[in-house]
Amino acid sequence: MTKERIIPVCATTAYLALLLAVVYFCRQTEATQFPLWSCTFFIVLLLSIAVFPLAASEWWSRHYYMFTFLLAVPAAFVVITKESTLLLHIFDEYLSFIILLGSLFVVAGGIVIRLGARGTPILNCTLLLLGAFFASFIGTTGASMVLIRPMLRANRRRKHVSHIFIFFIFLVSNIGGLLTPLGDPPLFLGFLRGVPFVWTMKLFPFWIFTVVILLAVFYIFDAIMIKKEDKGVFLETVDEISQKKIEIKGKINFVFLLIVIGSLFLPHVLREMVMLAAMALSIYFTSVALREENAFTYHPIIEVAVLFAGIFVTMAPAIKILEVNGSRLGFNEPWQFFWATGTLSSFLDNAPTYLILFSSAQSVALANNIVHNLVVGVPEVYLKAISVGAVMMGANTYIGNGPNFMVKAICEENDIGMPSFFGYMAWSFIILIPVFLLVTFLFF
Repeated sequence: MTKERIIPVCATTAYLALLLAVVYFCRQTEATQFPLWSCTFFIVLLLSIAVFPLAASEWWSRHYYMFTFLLAVPAAFVVITKESTLLLHIFDEYLSFIILLGSLFVVAGGIVIRLGARGTPILNCTLLLLGAFFASFIGTTGASMVLIRPMLRANRRRKHVSHIFIFFIFLVSNIGGLLTPLGDPPLFLGFLRGVPFVWTMKLFPFWIFTVVILLAVFYIFDAIMIKKEDKGVFLETVDEISQKKIEIKGKINFVFLLIVIGSLFLPHVLREMVMLAAMALSIYFTSVALREENAFTYHPIIEVAVLFAGIFVTMAPAIKILEVNGSRLGFNEPWQFFWATGTLSSFLDNAPTYLILFSSAQSVALANNIVHNLVVGVPEVYLKAISVGAVMMGANTYIGNGPNFMVKAICEENDIGMPSFFGYMAWSFIILIPVFLLVTFLFF
């Protein structure tokens, strides 16, 4: 037997052995409990997303969908064995998630914002600030998809630009969405649980404190990096000087964008149907030339859809284990809720993480007979800690929030060298963690 045949046979045999082991171990545990080993598939998938693009990028780009599928199958079997209806619930949540991301991706891909100016530190700071503000009103995904291409276009002649899009993920794709329930899914879930719509405006001190610090750090860093560029990069042609004004094409897509955002208040199923309709209308009414100018392709959303399908299935056991043990976490201090929510939101879906800690905070309030300064049964200071942790710390990893990975994929498709999974975490650890420590000491 040739080597080309031996490797697939051995791999298939090992995979079948894995499935048999999963069947055996599932039968050894109580039907209602998820064992700790069931989190292995999630951990392996995360490590694969982190390591393979760096160690074997060509192989990963061709086979990531198959690798994800092979990890999701045994994880799905575990889920079905322990809680038969949970897989349908996961599928339902995943469809809602990917339809929202997909509709915003397609609609925003038809909006062309032409900037006559080049990507200087001042212009980049202005775009980041605008993105951070609008993220609270059209969602972190919506703001990211609308502004990522103008940011790419403004900095297209620069060579050292990866830091720009790292801060873009920090500010636009995550931290900016703190001010309203429209900004990020966990806050919207809180609104559905009874948290007043305008309550999140109380988080403005956290928003402005973090945004100002990060913009200051970015300005200094971008000013240093811009000195490494060739001076010719910023020499403007006559045409560019005459086109200093901002020009927006495909404006009808703003209507479709508002339709997608407004659909969040509709009942389930109808909401997704409206999003799909808005996406179809955007495709129909937007000229191909505008999408070509945006270098629009469907590859980024396909990659996100495949990887997050695996993530949703494989992380289910971890979420259920946290749900069962959430009330036993023993948290009594706001900073504990902040860091617990934030740490979990860095790797797990921040929406269910928010709900788990939300329920845990309600249990703590009941157990300690706390009756003052409550918001839907949660002490307000706990709710602030949970909300800020869920939204802000989604920026710690590429998978912490849906738009993160999509921004990375769009940048790489436009030949921007983005850091690896661990490389990005190094940036977040050096820049974000000190800021979050300051937030802890000043507010919690």
